[in-house]
Amino acid sequence: MKFNIFGSFLLACSFLFIGCSDGDDSYSEYGRLRVQLTDAPFPHDLVAEANVTIFKIDARHKAGVEMEDAASDGEAMTEKSELEPFEVLMEEEVPVNLLDLTNGVTKTLVDSNVPVGTYDLIRVHVKGINVVMKDGTAFNLDVPSGAQSGIKIFMEPVLTVSGGLTADLLLDFDVSKSFVAKSDGFNFKPVIKASNLSTAGTLMGIITTTEEEVMLGVEGAQIAVFKDGEVQTTTFSGEEGGYMVMGLEEGSYTVIIEKEGYTMQSMEFVEIEAANKTVQDFELTPQQ
Repeated sequence: MKFNIFGSFLLACSFLFIGCSDGDDSYSEYGRLRVQLTDAPFPHDLVAEANVTIFKIDARHKAGVEMEDAASDGEAMTEKSELEPFEVLMEEEVPVNLLDLTNGVTKTLVDSNVPVGTYDLIRVHVKGINVVMKDGTAFNLDVPSGAQSGIKIFMEPVLTVSGGLTADLLLDFDVSKSFVAKSDGFNFKPVIKASNLSTAGTLMGIITTTEEEVMLGVEGAQIAVFKDGEVQTTTFSGEEGGYMVMGLEEGSYTVIIEKEGYTMQSMEFVEIEAANKTVQDFELTPQQ
């Protein structure tokens, strides 16, 4: 009888231990961070490539910043590493043609474990910037501080990485603003927007027209997304008329569709929900 009671007690304890430890990573010191790259399209008919080589990405961990502040106030810090607020996320050369990353096409740059906590700044270190025209002419561009200190991208709201979970960050490289045409080539003034995909939504749909009672997809229509009267981003429909805009914060937007030869279409109060997709199709009417 005593053996049965003792054995039952051990068995119950083993089940309790398994139940508490199996699959519960909420108290882990590390979470997973995935960083993807996309492009706000470049409306330039003469350009074939907009190339950039990303060789390092790091992010500022707010806990590290607080440790630095505490050390500056006189508190002792035994290890120098504790004072470093930046976590290196990636350190390898990744060449990218940004014009390939449109309409929901992304390039995964980081997929690794990082310390839990909040991150408020990401730095993208780049080199090898060049623009290739469709006639083969290439322009090599200078990188203003992009190689040494990196392109700084502040995240608002901050990105939170929780134990055992994955946080997704989207970097939207606005090529039309980053590669500025001039008389003898281009200037490189990098503009990158960071969006937390767990709090941002996606707008997608198809642009069509009707010809001889047949519905056809419209390629090359410009989709402009406005909020409070200011343009947030633009994209262009693909070969079958499809489009996708990622990284939109939750809220109400106005969408305007334009293409030469067609009457402009607009729609107000297009609602974007966090971490969800909103499908909105448009039909263009040929101008008389």
